[in-house]
Amino acid sequence: MPTVSLKRDLLFQALGRTYTDEEFDELCFEFGLELDEITSEKDIISKEKGEEKAKGASDIVLYKIDVPANRYDLLCLEGLVRGLQVFKERISLPRYEKIIPTQGEGQKLIITEETVQVRPHAVAAVLRNITFTKDRYDSFIDLQEKLHQNICRRRALVAIGTHDLDTISGPFTYTAKAPSEIKFKPLNQSQEYTASQIMDLYRTDSHLRHYLHLIENKPLYPVIYDSNGVVLSMPPIINGDHTKISVNTRNVFIECTGTDITKAKIVLDIIVTMFSEYCEKPFSVEAVEVVYPNGKTHIYPELAYRTEKVKPELINKKIGISETPSSLAKLLTRMCLKSHVTGNGNSLEVEIPPTRADIIHACDIVEDAAIAYGYNNIQMTTPKTYTIANQLPLNKLTELLRLDLAAAGFTEALTFALCSQEDIADKLGMDISATNAVRIANPKTAEFQVARTTLLPGLLKTIAANRKMPLPLKLFEISDIVVKDPNTDVGARNYRHFCAVYYNKSPGFEIIHGLLDRVMQLLEVPPNEENGYTIKAAEGSAFFPGRCAEIFAKGQSIGKLGVLHPDVITKFELTMPCSALEINIEPFV
Repeated sequence: MPTVSLKRDLLFQALGRTYTDEEFDELCFEFGLELDEITSEKDIISKEKGEEKAKGASDIVLYKIDVPANRYDLLCLEGLVRGLQVFKERISLPRYEKIIPTQGEGQKLIITEETVQVRPHAVAAVLRNITFTKDRYDSFIDLQEKLHQNICRRRALVAIGTHDLDTISGPFTYTAKAPSEIKFKPLNQSQEYTASQIMDLYRTDSHLRHYLHLIENKPLYPVIYDSNGVVLSMPPIINGDHTKISVNTRNVFIECTGTDITKAKIVLDIIVTMFSEYCEKPFSVEAVEVVYPNGKTHIYPELAYRTEKVKPELINKKIGISETPSSLAKLLTRMCLKSHVTGNGNSLEVEIPPTRADIIHACDIVEDAAIAYGYNNIQMTTPKTYTIANQLPLNKLTELLRLDLAAAGFTEALTFALCSQEDIADKLGMDISATNAVRIANPKTAEFQVARTTLLPGLLKTIAANRKMPLPLKLFEISDIVVKDPNTDVGARNYRHFCAVYYNKSPGFEIIHGLLDRVMQLLEVPPNEENGYTIKAAEGSAFFPGRCAEIFAKGQSIGKLGVLHPDVITKFELTMPCSALEINIEPFV
C-alpha cells in the first residue's frame, strides 16, 4: 500500500479542526485508511542515518497514512482532505468542469507517427490561473512522484510532465528522434546536452537511473517541442529546464505520455481534479486538443462521469445489513459516489466521478457502502449454511503418497517452482520452444526465468548441493509443474507431478522401477494393459539410449523412467550414474 506523508498542522488546517492522534486514527479507520506512523523529518533521518545527521532537520509532526493502492485520489493532501470532508458531510462533492476554448484559442498537442514504436500515447490539459503556495507546490510535485511509483509502474506505463505554459507557445509536437538530434538543457542543469549525453549524465543519478532502461535501447527517443522548437521534455526521463514550474507559475501545461492510453487518461484526470481547486475558477480545467498521426483528434482531459445501477438488496446481502435504499444512497454519497433511489425504490443510481477509476464493478460499490456503514457496526451472525470443509481429492492423494514414499526410504525435497531456461531445456538436451514453458516477463535473476515444466532439474540440483552426503541419495518430490495452455483463461495450466531420483555408484534402475510398482500398488492399479499400467521402451533426450521406458495408464502416457544420460549428469555437476522417474498423478484422482 502507498504511504502518504502529511504535515499534521497543515492537514488539520485544511480539515478545519484539530484532532488528537487517537481521534484522527479512528477517523482514518472509519474511512478505510490506516494511520501507520506519527513521526517527523528529524526522527526519520535519525533512524536512517543517526542523530548527528538529523541535527537541524524539521521537528514538524508528520502523519504517515497507508492508502489503498487503487485509490489514486487519496495520494495527496488535497484529495485526502476532500474525501474526508465529504465523508463527514461537511462539504458536498465538487463537480469537475472541462472548459473547451473557442476555436483557435486553445492548446494543441500533435502526435507524429515516429512515436508508435516508442511511447505511442499522449494526453494533455491546462490548469489556468492557478495559485501555488510552497505547500501546494510541494504537494503537486509529490503527487506526480506517487503516481509514477504506483499506477504509472515506475514510468513504464505513463510519464508525467508539467510545464510553465507562459514560457512556451503552442501548438506542441510529440515526436521521436535519434538521440544525436535531440539537444536541450535538462531540468536544474546549467548547460545543454544531447540525448545520449543526458543518458550518460543520469546513469549514476540515484533517482533517474532507474528509468533509463525504458528507452535507452530504442533507435529513437521520444521528445516534446513547442512551436519555436523549445524542448518541453524527453519522456520518461527528464523535463527541460526552460519550462520548469515554480511557486510563481500561474498556468500549468500537463502532458502524460505512455504505452497505456487508459492509464494515461486516469493519471491526467487525477492530477487536474486534485489541483484544479486552486484555479481562479475552482474545479475547472482547460482542455487540450490532441491530434493523432491518422488525423483524428480527441479532447483531453475526459473528466468522464458515468452512472451504474445497483440493487439495494444486493448491497444489504453482500454486507450482511438491512438498510433502506435511501440510507444506502446516503452512505455511498459520503464515499464520493453521488447516489439516489430510482424506480420504485428497488434500484440505486450511482454516479462515478472521474476521480474514482477504482470503481469497475458492482462489488466496488458494495465495498464503499460497507466502509461508510462501518465494519465494526456490521452485526455478527452465525452462517445460515452448514457445511463441512474437506480436502481437495488431489491434495489428499498427494499427502497419502508422501507418507508411503517416505516409508519406502526416499527423502522428500521441496524445490523452487521457478528455474532457468537452461535447467529445463539445454541441460536436459531439449530446445526451449519444445518445453511449452511459461516465461517470466521481467526475471530478476537468470535462475528464475521460467516456471518449471518438470520436477527433475530441481531434484538434480538438490543432489548436486548434497554430494558430500552418504550414498545412495534417494529423493522424491510431489509438486505442480506449469505449461502453456491457450484453452484456459490465464493461458497456462498446472499439473501435479511425482518425481523420484536415485543417485549411487550404480544406476539403480531396478530400484526406480520397484518404486513405480509400489506407487501403482498403492494406487490399486494392476500391471496389465486392459485396466492397469504398462511400460514400453522409448527414447527421451534426458535418458541414456536403450535405458528409457514410457509409462502408460488409464489409456494415456503418464510419464517416463530410466537411466539419465551422462551429458545430463555432467551438466548438473554430478559425477555418478543416476536413474529417475516422473509421472503425472492427476489421472488417478
